[in-house]
Amino acid sequence: MLELRQLSKRFGGLHVLEAIDLVVPQGGIHGLIGPNGAGKTTLFNIITGLYAPTSGTVDFEGASLIGQRPHRITQRGLARTFQNIRVFKEMTLLENVVVGLHRHLHYGAAGLLFASRGYRAEEKRARDRALELLSWVKLDRQADDLADNLSYGNQRKLELARALATEPKLLLLDEPVAGMNSVEKTDLMREIEAIAARGYTVLLIEHDMRFVMGLCSRVGVLNFGRIIADGTPDTVRNDPRVIEAYLGRDDDEDPTREQPVHLPDLSGDFPALGSASRLDLEARR
Repeated sequence: MLELRQLSKRFGGLHVLEAIDLVVPQGGIHGLIGPNGAGKTTLFNIITGLYAPTSGTVDFEGASLIGQRPHRITQRGLARTFQNIRVFKEMTLLENVVVGLHRHLHYGAAGLLFASRGYRAEEKRARDRALELLSWVKLDRQADDLADNLSYGNQRKLELARALATEPKLLLLDEPVAGMNSVEKTDLMREIEAIAARGYTVLLIEHDMRFVMGLCSRVGVLNFGRIIADGTPDTVRNDPRVIEAYLGRDDDEDPTREQPVHLPDLSGDFPALGSASRLDLEARR
């Protein structure tokens, strides 16, 4: 579905991404992890047209996205959430999600001005669909509340519902559990699984390894702008390069000798998740 080849991005003399190769097949939940500053959000910004790459290709369903404006990329079937929440706080939850449906509404300026029968029918369809999407993230009972009154975790869920309103083929989630506690993370994990079960393809970026390892069928690891590992969660969590990226290496270690180190199992701390976030790992060093 999505294919990146030799993708690089430089800001002046700073190499943020270097020769990225990444393939996301249709269906399922795919993860891209890495420490803060690894280049994950920059990668999403290139895919969604906010940045132009310095070199390389970005193909979606066999067609290039390079040079496409963000709204055109959305029309092609990609939607995203942001690391920093971007909901319309002075609008209701229902209105926030209806905004995401605008490209699917079929009435002209005249229909809007004169409140034609077609306009009323389209508005009802949009509201019904918005309520359905809010129910997917368990916010339908608060549909008429202002978004500004939501908790932090529920604002993230609202942003997810609004992204789904664009009817994407591929949903990009930028650190969806940032700032959430363990209960909120578990709740959102189940909802993302339910979304994928409805036929959506999901690609998420995170630095919380516990969350990703329990959710994704395949995981790539980005560090200092390069992909250093790609495979199943078990393969990735035991990769020495991944361990080094999260834990570092003692100065007296031989860098050419593979170290018999494994990430600690914290599955008891977080249901169904079998690895550790960066903070957890650093606390156990």
